[in-house]
Amino acid sequence: MTEGSTFVFAVIAIAAILMASNRVRFDIVALMVVMALMLSGVLTTGEALAGFGSSVVILVAGLLVIGEMLVRTGVANAVGDWILKKGGSNETRLLVLVMFSAGLLGAVMSSTAIVAIFIPIVLRIAAETRINASRLLIPMSYSALISGMLTLIATTPNIVVHEELKEAGFSGFGFFSFAPVGLAVLVVAIVYILLIGRHMLSGNTEKSDADQRSRSIDDLWDDFRLGEDYCHLRIDSNSPLVGKTIAEALLESQYRVRVLGILRQVSSGEDRITAPVASTELHAEDNLLVVGKLEDLDYVISEQALTRLPKNEKNKQRWLWEISAATVMIHPESKLIEKSLRSAEFRSNYDLHVFGLRRANQPVANFKDVKLRSADSLFVVGHWSKIQQLQQNTHDFVVIELPSEHAEIVPSYRRMPVALIILVTMVLLTVFDIMSLVPAVILASLAAIFTRCLTMEDAYRAIHWSSLVLVAGMLPLADALDKTGGTRIIVDALMSAAGDSGPYMMLSLIFFLTAGLGLVLSNTASAVLVAPIAIYIAADIGVSPYPFAVAVLIAASAAYSTPVSTPVVTLVVEPGRYKFTDFVKLGIPLLLLTYVVTLFVAPLVFPFYPS
Repeated sequence: MTEGSTFVFAVIAIAAILMASNRVRFDIVALMVVMALMLSGVLTTGEALAGFGSSVVILVAGLLVIGEMLVRTGVANAVGDWILKKGGSNETRLLVLVMFSAGLLGAVMSSTAIVAIFIPIVLRIAAETRINASRLLIPMSYSALISGMLTLIATTPNIVVHEELKEAGFSGFGFFSFAPVGLAVLVVAIVYILLIGRHMLSGNTEKSDADQRSRSIDDLWDDFRLGEDYCHLRIDSNSPLVGKTIAEALLESQYRVRVLGILRQVSSGEDRITAPVASTELHAEDNLLVVGKLEDLDYVISEQALTRLPKNEKNKQRWLWEISAATVMIHPESKLIEKSLRSAEFRSNYDLHVFGLRRANQPVANFKDVKLRSADSLFVVGHWSKIQQLQQNTHDFVVIELPSEHAEIVPSYRRMPVALIILVTMVLLTVFDIMSLVPAVILASLAAIFTRCLTMEDAYRAIHWSSLVLVAGMLPLADALDKTGGTRIIVDALMSAAGDSGPYMMLSLIFFLTAGLGLVLSNTASAVLVAPIAIYIAADIGVSPYPFAVAVLIAASAAYSTPVSTPVVTLVVEPGRYKFTDFVKLGIPLLLLTYVVTLFVAPLVFPFYPS
């Protein structure tokens, strides 16, 4: 062992200790690695910084943008609503749907993003079905990890391994090349959770976050309302309202009923008019979101041939992607102080309805003509973008509470079909080798911006710069190992351990080496270190490198056993109220099952001795 290789192994060990301690940010550790390799002379400055110009970094950034596109256009929320609809209150059915959905959606998005998206979905499912959230969250996070085993773009280690194969002179992986192995792992994981795993999660007695999350719109409404309620009405074809404007219908002046929004069927789907004005014409079969006193609502329904629609989650959700609510406090320096809501023309100036006013924590009756004071609280309802504008108007208002449903707002849901077309096109371009992965991802990212699925600012915010620094900082470690002879040392050690046992034993050693490093390093760092080693070994023993490469990327995503090895798992610890031992007792058996599946399926898909 040379001085250079000893130094590189020491750097890896120190980086592992710092990452395992969870006291130093991973991106800071990566930068420290770059500095150590540069200052020691093991790598030149250009070699140490080469990771920042790697195509892997560009790919990761582009995929994060595409993931954000799917979030902002409501693809993930639509999946959550579908799960709730199909799963009902049956825990077995819900587990299968949650795990399959998180796994399949994660195949085209960041696994971490999937968990972040699915946590509120699972909490909502748990709250509505009375199933303890802890019985759903760990299985969901495990399937999000497994989603990284399904496609080339699903997680960064896959891209790292793919690029290592190409650098070694091989053709790399196709988009779905190793999907059969990943699907087999996903099926085994679901069966394991259903038959064994969920019984280890008996559910704790503590109140879950499903019960502790912020208050709903209905809760806020109860704080302010003075005998008013909201409901959904449909205009029947024989209604006198058909063809009239809102002003001509006298809904507000005569019936004292306010129209918050209109849902109208058009040729392209549903059209929502979230701030209808007096001149808005009403059509047959329009669905109205209205507010008024119960007796006024009953009166207008009977007089105007309207049908009351059930107040269920489906009808509520149809509005929540555009209409939200908030509790807003009047700023001490607000220009509205000593003005009434009517004289300030609040509704016209801010496009928001005020449904209640509280002063000194007490509701104020007939508040429209009451002069506003500092610290008065208003309950406002309207388009979510208008509420955002109030948040930015910090000289006049302080938005002090948003409802729990606000987290589920999808800004660009109307562009969901466009987002799906962009995604499918990117996949097809890659699958049929029309375009290589890097330009396909960049093209899809630009298309997301040009079609206004998200703005350029949204795209930049979607990029986790700390993740890019981690990837770029750890990539030179593999070059340092190779340059100092460290890779050869590890290869010889593995060859000695395997002896003459054949490629299956070597595949096992590579799998557990990657999984073991993943306990103390990030899964990306593990793939960076082990992928070139696996390719070296394949060349030494005269077999195809592909089954070994698959073992690396599968093991890199199989970080089930501890809650600190990957943010995909860490994110569910708090909302699920889990203990460290929960992950150990569930994760180790699943890791072993993943190894068995990889051992038998990977060589079937990628033979050791291809013809």
